[in-house]
This record gives sequence, structure tokens and C-alpha cells, in this order.
Amino acid sequence: MPISVTSVRKGHWTLPSQVSYGAYMAANEGRHRLGPSGGRLTLRTYRSGLAAQAGHDLTIEITRWSGELDGDDGAPDRLGTRIELGSLVVREGTGGLKPLSDRDRREIAASALKQLQADRYPEATFSASQFVPDDRGGGTINGTLTLHGQSRPLALVVTRNGDGHYRAAATVIQSEFGIKPYSGMFGALKLRDAVDVEVDIDLSAASRD
Repeated sequence: MPISVTSVRKGHWTLPSQVSYGAYMAANEGRHRLGPSGGRLTLRTYRSGLAAQAGHDLTIEITRWSGELDGDDGAPDRLGTRIELGSLVVREGTGGLKPLSDRDRREIAASALKQLQADRYPEATFSASQFVPDDRGGGTINGTLTLHGQSRPLALVVTRNGDGHYRAAATVIQSEFGIKPYSGMFGALKLRDAVDVEVDIDLSAASRD
């Protein structure tokens, strides 16, 4: 799902009294260009149903995406990311009666694109409206996710994992966007409605303008 994020006014970035703009973004001023060379975007899906043991919990990677993070005077004021749905690749399947073959992975990816109607909706957008830092160098990014032609609020929870390393995580409910989760074996094997999204970023590896 291609994601792009529009500009955000600095007045919407609220800081706890013990955190300064400089402490949060001191090493991250300027424009950072994000992408697979300095980050990873993954989706995690989970099985359910009476025949859940026959299926797999999947780790899916989006391999083509790009983004920009702007900071000015120690404060972030714009975040933009674009993701190509057609670039999803099944990386891992845990559980199941047998390991996934390469053919299985390709067929699962094709099925996922069909469920997403990626030919009709090749992109998704996320527009940030508010940044709320915490006292550990992370925080929450609130905004609106548009996926499958529908828009819903979404909160990204950001954690700092080291100097310049961040993880943003959220849970997307497919049915809220008009997407019907996968169901097989006459409904005995299902994909859970909730899909976990994780974005790992190394800002030290991102190019700057």
C-alpha cells in the first residue's frame, strides 16, 4: 500500500515539559530521504478458524517504498512515505502442517494483491496530523490512513531503539477499509482481520538534503 504523508504544522507537535525539540530531533535536522536502503517495512498476518493449524502466520515485506522526513530548528514538520502494494513479498511463514515453498509464497502474494484489489487501488496514503513525543525519544504519530479507497484514523507508535534507529508500529483492521480478509477451506481457515504494520528506520543511513 503506497503511503504518502502530507505536511504537518509545528503547532501540532506537542512536547512534554521535560523534552526539548533539540533533544528529540537534534541528530535528525534537515530532510531525510527514507527507503529500503535504510529501513524495512513489514506486515504481519495471523491465522484463525477451526483449521488454523493448517495455515501460516506470515511476515510480508514491502520492497519498494520511499519517503521524506523534514526537520527544522530541531522539530519535525513533515513526514512523507510512499509504498507500492505490488512490491509485497512473503518472507516467512510460521506454523502450518508443512513449510512454505517458493511456489506457496508466490501464490500467497498473488492472493493478497487480489484481496487488496491492488490493480484498482495501487496506493495507500497516510496524512500525519499530530506528533506527540514521549520522554524516551519515541512517541505517537496520529493521522489518517487511506487504503482501498477508504480513509480511517491511524496512530503509529514510535520507539527509539538506539542512536538514529526508530520503529513505528500500528495495527490495521482490514474490514474497516472494505477489505474482506482471506478465507479458505469453506471458512475453516481464515486470516485475522487485524494486520500488524512495522516500519524500522535507521536515520543515520538516510541521505540528507
